[in-house]
Amino acid sequence: MLWVKAFHIISMVCWFAGIFYLPRLFVYHAACEDEPGRERFKIMERKLYRGITTPSMVATVVFGVWLISYNASGYFSQGWLHAKLLLVAVLIVYHFYCGHLVKVFRDDRNTRSHVFYRWFNELPVLILLAVVVLAVVKPF
Repeated sequence: MLWVKAFHIISMVCWFAGIFYLPRLFVYHAACEDEPGRERFKIMERKLYRGITTPSMVATVVFGVWLISYNASGYFSQGWLHAKLLLVAVLIVYHFYCGHLVKVFRDDRNTRSHVFYRWFNELPVLILLAVVVLAVVKPF
């Protein structure tokens, strides 16, 4: 179980690294005014989303389900896990919305400013704080 937990944490760290950096790329992409720069951001966004962030999300979910499977009835009787899983679901939706935004930028259809993406980048920070507190403190 400890190996599974270690790989769950490692994949979660990689997922969050991507989920923090991808919207930051959107900030810079939205502010970019030259064509070579925009093309460079398209490549970076695609590679980050497909090559790191999405596989890390899948691994995080797989290892998380594996952990729960060791004692599903025990874990599901604890309220903190329900709250954590809800936040993970919100983060998965956020992840796929980022994938949508990668396509929007790829097709040169972005209409939002860099300021929007600066605020957009804050949601996963709040989710990370809540998930870590729920998993470590188990307040309910």
